[in-house]
Amino acid sequence: MTVRFPRPLRPGDRIGVTSPSSGVPKELGARLDAAIRAVEARGYEVVVGRCMDGAGHISAPAPDRAAELMAMLTDPHIRAVVPPWGGETAIDLLSLLDWERLRAAEPTWLVGFSDMSTVLTPLTLLTGMATVHGNNLMDTPYQVPEGLVSWLDIAAAPQGHRFTQTSPGRHRSSGWDDYRAHPEVSTCTLDTAGSWTRLDADADVEAEGRLIGGCIETLCNIAGTPYLDVSSFARNESADGLLVYVEAADDDAFTICRNLHGMRLAGFFDRANAVLFGRTWAPDADSLTQHQAVLDALGPLNLPVIADVECGHVPPYLPLVNGARARLVHTASRSELTQTLRCPPGRAP
Repeated sequence: MTVRFPRPLRPGDRIGVTSPSSGVPKELGARLDAAIRAVEARGYEVVVGRCMDGAGHISAPAPDRAAELMAMLTDPHIRAVVPPWGGETAIDLLSLLDWERLRAAEPTWLVGFSDMSTVLTPLTLLTGMATVHGNNLMDTPYQVPEGLVSWLDIAAAPQGHRFTQTSPGRHRSSGWDDYRAHPEVSTCTLDTAGSWTRLDADADVEAEGRLIGGCIETLCNIAGTPYLDVSSFARNESADGLLVYVEAADDDAFTICRNLHGMRLAGFFDRANAVLFGRTWAPDADSLTQHQAVLDALGPLNLPVIADVECGHVPPYLPLVNGARARLVHTASRSELTQTLRCPPGRAP
């Protein structure tokens, strides 16, 4: 197995929309339509699947969701698959996906974050297929702040493309836009200043490695299983180590601390050269902040830990490509992450 980057999107390509976890309630249908139009405006054809029901916490029974995702990822005419958003229980798909067939299929971009981490990260680890942890479909109409890129830009980039993202220096303080009242909203309010923060020390950081990571609340449940064997991936695809990113959606600091301890004990961080922790709205506890929770769990690794990166649930969104080669630089005057869509040395794309 080797890291495989899907062919770049071209005008006229098809993009599949399905909900491997939660679907879209009827009252948010206008936002879904606006998001589809934003993709179509880039010259792509959008194909919407049948697993889109938003009446409950899942869009359809697990076998149906797994079958539709498999069909889209293995359809040679669909070049990218993006869900409307995450959800709660995408974990029920893992045993239903045909991993051998996915390994043999031509790679297709799979995009998303939150509960989609439960599928994105194993897909890269088990099949070598690069995936994009970034905006979901419903976020796509937002204008991209200076310093960041859209998942559409990444999916359209040629193999070997190198791009650098930096913090815009501002983020949203709380809450989401009301898509019912404003389905066409395209400007995301960024009303609070903030930059990346090194938690473990004050010194400058320069680190490299292949990117892998995702949402703590979802990935912690498959840590130590064959679906999240990060150590084997590192041995085979990045002998000099990884850049690992994690982010907390909404669990309190005690829960995040326990989950990160468990992921560390399961070997998730064993080959990390540095850890990125996404900015979060998740609550602190009375005697433990989210930052302290990260240090409590990951301090024994003696690695640089950079927090408040725009790779979590707090807008804006800094897309990360699982499997991409990356270089992290964090100093008093400069914070940036450069990603390269490149296979391991000596491997064919």
